[in-house]
Amino acid sequence: MSIPNTGEMKRRPTHPGEMLREDFLPDYDLTVTALAEAIGVSRQSINELLRERRRVSPEMALRLARLFGNSPEFWLNAQRAVDLWDAAQAIQSDVARIQPLVPA
Repeated sequence: MSIPNTGEMKRRPTHPGEMLREDFLPDYDLTVTALAEAIGVSRQSINELLRERRRVSPEMALRLARLFGNSPEFWLNAQRAVDLWDAAQAIQSDVARIQPLVPA
């Protein structure tokens, strides 16, 4: 059995790159270069993440969590929410055709 998810989100969840760009970088007074150096990745990787052209990987989540003192799950859950939203939008009509099972 399952509990139906009745709360449908009307907008796309905030991408982790936007969180970094709008909240974390200004709060910590970090530049793209400084962030890249601090976590040991290329400036290009950070730039793509900030532009929302790159996903947060488990490895990136570990690096960001260590730097900002939060959890890798924070970053991965934010990415998961975006991924699920994008997938739901992409196959919305296919999913709508699926008839839910009723327990016997």
